Amino acid sequence: MSHITGLTRGGTNWTPEFVLSLDARKCIGCGRCFKVCPRNVFDLVERDEDELDEDLDDDDMMVMTLADAMDCIGCGACSRVCPKNCHTHGPAALAS
Repeated sequence: MSHITGLTRGGTNWTPEFVLSLDARKCIGCGRCFKVCPRNVFDLVERDEDELDEDLDDDDMMVMTLADAMDCIGCGACSRVCPKNCHTHGPAALAS
């Protein structure tokens, strides 16, 4: 299987890691990933009752979701700013 690859400005090979999923149970709804994302990948929505964690305050009723994961460019900025490590990333295969 071949993956999407690119080159850095300096000519080094680079394989982008695209967002595959977001763990709503870990998410605290801080919005950092939404703010840093240069695309329309994330959306802040109301948290489902079954996703509530007893460690969260009643005021923390929002959670980040993947609005359009196919718009991800693989920069990884979202996972670098996330304080709860909510994002799962991986390489994307080339379409056959």
